[in-house]
Amino acid sequence: MTVTETRRAELAEQRDAIKAELMPAKADRPESSARGIHHTALISSDVRRTVEFYQGLLGFPLIDMFENRDLPGSTHFFFDVGNGNTLAFFDLPGVDVGPYAEVFGGLHHLAISVEPPRWQEIRDQMDALGIDYLLESGTSIYFRDPDGARVELIADPLGEMYGRSVF
Repeated sequence: MTVTETRRAELAEQRDAIKAELMPAKADRPESSARGIHHTALISSDVRRTVEFYQGLLGFPLIDMFENRDLPGSTHFFFDVGNGNTLAFFDLPGVDVGPYAEVFGGLHHLAISVEPPRWQEIRDQMDALGIDYLLESGTSIYFRDPDGARVELIADPLGEMYGRSVF
């Protein structure tokens, strides 16, 4: 579905109105009540394949693995994605979760900042392995993980997006 220019202008007006009403100026913005993202949890259909992808290709160390308390036999495992943040996975043996799907309320993509030299190394590895990705704005690589979740590796520093501060 494409958005007409008229509709696009209406949506821009709506965004501007929400920002004007609900987004305090930077100087007036309160501190967040959160300390950070403890972990984001995704589903894995194959624990070994997921570890080989996230640790082997992307360089995110596997830091913990144990049985998931919610499903006997299920594995809950974590990768270090820097700054005390983790990316977690569950496998769900015996549960047919179906193929990955982007749905309302679901994951659109997970964006992870990496240093520019490491970003280039990963891109080069993806090229060598024939992994499909989309290069966006010169600093973002969008690709699918082994189970279809969309991941973005962004070479911009935390708190910036395409040279623009988001703080």
